[in-house]
Amino acid sequence: MSASETQDAEKRLLPLAVAAIGVVFGDIGTSPLYTMREAFTGPHPMDSSLGHVLGVLSLIVWTQVIVVTLKYVTYILRADNRGEGGMFALMALAMKAAPAGIHRGVPIMAAGLFGASLFFGDAIITPAISVLSAVEGLKVAAPDLEHYVVPISCVILIGLFMFQRYGTALVGAFFGPVTIIWFLVLAALGIFSIVQTPYVLVAINPYYGLHFLLSDGWRGFLVMGAVFLALTGAEALYADIGHFGKRPIRLAWVGFVQPALLLNYFGQGALLMRQPDASANPFFLMVPDVLLLPIVFLATTATVIASQAVITGAFSLSRQAIQLGYLPRMEIRHTSETEIGQIYIPRVNWLLCACVIALVVGFQSSSALASAYGVSVSGEMCVATLIAYVVARHIWGWSRLQALAVTVVFLSVDLLFFMANFVKIADGGWMPLLVGAGLYATFTTWKRGRRILVERLHESTVPLEPFIGRLREGNPPRVAGTAVFMTGTPDGVPYALLHNLKHNKVLHERVVLLTVMFEQIPQVPQKDRIQVEILEKNFWRVTLRYGFMEAANIPRALRLAQPFGLKVDMMDTSFFFGRENLVMKSKPLMPRWREKLFIALSRSAYSATAFFSIPSNRVVELGTQVEI
Repeated sequence: MSASETQDAEKRLLPLAVAAIGVVFGDIGTSPLYTMREAFTGPHPMDSSLGHVLGVLSLIVWTQVIVVTLKYVTYILRADNRGEGGMFALMALAMKAAPAGIHRGVPIMAAGLFGASLFFGDAIITPAISVLSAVEGLKVAAPDLEHYVVPISCVILIGLFMFQRYGTALVGAFFGPVTIIWFLVLAALGIFSIVQTPYVLVAINPYYGLHFLLSDGWRGFLVMGAVFLALTGAEALYADIGHFGKRPIRLAWVGFVQPALLLNYFGQGALLMRQPDASANPFFLMVPDVLLLPIVFLATTATVIASQAVITGAFSLSRQAIQLGYLPRMEIRHTSETEIGQIYIPRVNWLLCACVIALVVGFQSSSALASAYGVSVSGEMCVATLIAYVVARHIWGWSRLQALAVTVVFLSVDLLFFMANFVKIADGGWMPLLVGAGLYATFTTWKRGRRILVERLHESTVPLEPFIGRLREGNPPRVAGTAVFMTGTPDGVPYALLHNLKHNKVLHERVVLLTVMFEQIPQVPQKDRIQVEILEKNFWRVTLRYGFMEAANIPRALRLAQPFGLKVDMMDTSFFFGRENLVMKSKPLMPRWREKLFIALSRSAYSATAFFSIPSNRVVELGTQVEI
C-alpha cells in the first residue's frame, strides 16, 4: 500500500477509532462515575479541601499522561505482533525475539501467562462495577429507587450476556454515536462546572500532585489506588491495534478522548471546591436536575458498551490461549461472515456471567467493588512493562541502558499503583488475584499435561520410515477413497492407522498423515499455510499452519494440496482421530491435583471434529488408554 493510500485508510478509520477508544477504554470512559468519589469517600476518605482536590486532580492528569499517553500510546503500541496486540501477542513476540537461552525458559512465558490471567480478573470486575456505578445515579435522581439498583444491574448484565450469541455487529453499529455523545457530554459537563470555578485549572501544575503525595503521608499513598481508577483501560488500547492501527488510535486518544475525560475530572474538582459535601457522587451531582435521568440512561448505555468490549476481549484472549495450547478446545462460534475477530465462546460467556452476577450481589455497590478493582490491572501493567523491555532490547535494537532506563521509569509508576492497590486485598482485592491464580494454574497445567501426553504417545509410536519400508514389502490391499489420519507426531505412525491396518488388513487408496500447528504469530500467510511431503506413492505427510488469531478449517486448507498431486474429495474422504482415555499412573509426572485437573479439562474439551470444521459424517474415532 502506498503512502497516500495508507493516509486515506487512516482518515477513514479515525472516526471509528474515536468511537472505539471509548469502548476499549470503557473502564476509563465510565471512571468519572466513581474515581473522584472513591478518592474522597473510599476506605480512607479525605475532606474536599482545596489542597486535596487540587492534589488529586494533578495526580490524575500526570499519571494519565505518563501511563496512558507516554507508556501505552507512545511506547507499548510500537510492540505489535504483525499488526495484532494483547498480552498473548506480546508474550509470543518477546519469546520469538529473545535469545535462545531465555525464550525457551520460564520467565517470559510465566510473566505473559500471569498477565493474561489477571486480564480475566479485570474482565469480571469491569462489567460489574461499570453497570453498578451508572445505575447508582438513580439514587441521586430518585432516592426511593435505591433498593432497586442491584436488581436492575443484574437484569442489564444478564441481558448483555444473553445478547453475546448474536454477535457484536449490532453493538458495533450502535456504539459509535453513543460513545461519541457520551464523551461530548463528559466534556460539556466539565466545562459547565469549570467556568464557575476556573481556579481549578491550576491543578495542571504537577507541583500540587507531588506536594499532596509527599506531604499527606500514608493517606496520600492510599489515594493512589483511587487515582488508578482513572487509568484502567489503558491496557485495552494495545489489544485494539489490529482493528484500527496505531495512528488512528493515537489521534483519537490525544485529540478527543483524553481531553474529554480531563475536562470532566476538572469539572468534578471545581464542584468539590464549591460544594465539599458533593463528594458522595460528584459526577451525577454536577449534572443539572433537568438532565439527570437522561444522563443516567446515557451513562448506563455507555457502561453496557464498555462491558461489551471487555467481554469480547475475553473471547479473543481465550481463543488465543486455545490456539497456543494453554486451554483445551472450546466451541468457538463466528458471528460475522466478514470479520474473523467477531467470535462467541459459550462456555467463557456464561462463566463470566456467573462471576459478574456473583460480584454484583456480593459487593452490592460500585464503591465496595472499587476495592477489588485495580489489583489485577496494575499487575497486568507491570507485566507488560517487563515484557516490553525484551521487545525493545531484541527487536527494536535499543541499547541495554536505553531500554533499562525507560523500563525503570514506567515500572516505578506501575509498582506504585500496584502497591497502592495491594493494600485493598482484605477489602476485595483478593478476588481478582484468586481468579488470576486459578487461571494461571489452569494454563500451566494444560500446557504441561499436553507435553507429557505427547511424550507418552511418542514413546509408544512406531517410527514412520521403517513402517513405510514394511508397507513396500507387504503391499497390503487398497480400498477406494482417501484416509486422513490426524497426528501430533509427524515422524511417527498414528495409532489410528496402525489399528486400521491391523484389524482391517487394508489401506485406503490415498493416505494422508495430517499435523495441524498453531504458530506464535497472529496469522500465517496463505503461501505458508500448507507443507506437503510425498513419502510414498499415494502416501503424503501434510502440515497445516495457523496463527493464534485464526480458526482452523481443515477441508478448506486441504484444497491447497492439489498442486502437489493430492486431490481431496470430501465425499470419499474419511478422517481418523485417536481419542485418548487418560488414567493416572501410580507415580504421576505432575502433582496429583494437577493430574486430576488435566484429566477433567481433557474430558471437557470440545470435539476436534467441530473445532477443525470437519463434517461429522466423515469422521472415525478410535480410543486408546494412556497413563500420565
